[in-house]
Amino acid sequence: QVQLVESGGGLVQPGGSLRLSCAASGSIFTIYRMGWSRQAPGKQRELVAAITRGGSSNYVDSVKGRFTISRDNAKNTVYLQMNSLKPEDPAVYYCNARLSLVNTPLSPTDYWGQGTQVTVSS
Repeated sequence: QVQLVESGGGLVQPGGSLRLSCAASGSIFTIYRMGWSRQAPGKQRELVAAITRGGSSNYVDSVKGRFTISRDNAKNTVYLQMNSLKPEDPAVYYCNARLSLVNTPLSPTDYWGQGTQVTVSS
């Protein structure tokens, strides 16, 4: 019914930048919150950044000032601009969206993408 497809991960040197994208498709009625989480090996998944439909955003402290989340509501797409990448940033980054479907417009549910790998190495 719903797919979240991420792109933009890869290998970058410390201090470099990457831009992740995540496009939602399917029988979507409304997308409320969209966000990015990450999970490094042996660690719990953590929320990195989230953004509401109206554009209000929040970030985990470790990425404030370096990462920027944005979204295009017309395209059902969320972005994560990652600058000044550090050795502690590598992880699989997952997109998520809280949305309602056409058939159940008043029942929002969380959906997740398959993840995209971000590697920071010189």
